[in-house]
Amino acid sequence: MKSVTLCASNRFSKQAESFIAELRKHGVVVYSPHFYTANYGGLAKVEGHNKKFIAMGLTLDHFSKIRRGDVVFIYNEDGYSGNSVTLEIGFATALDKPIYALSNKDEEACRDILFAGYAATPEELIQVLQ
Repeated sequence: MKSVTLCASNRFSKQAESFIAELRKHGVVVYSPHFYTANYGGLAKVEGHNKKFIAMGLTLDHFSKIRRGDVVFIYNEDGYSGNSVTLEIGFATALDKPIYALSNKDEEACRDILFAGYAATPEELIQVLQ
């Protein structure tokens, strides 16, 4: 079975973590984001140059996870991706990774054309990974 790197906005951290847990319960190797904002109150609370280094570390860490995964999955509830996820979609595209998304409601045509397909449940994504 292929491995998957999940990308999601911090606003969906709880839902994405549930999705990840379900995939792992079925034996899927999942590389997941570090939901810094959801877990630590966000970068707005970080002062000075530390904010830049934390953001850089989070970005480069997730880029490394995108490189390792066979497939990228965008957890875009109601079509929302956010800035960081849009950046990650571009990175995955440059690496020629297949990208799947939760929702097909994305209003941004440039993102939508990059998706190889959609999976509304962990079970649907598992079918793609086999």
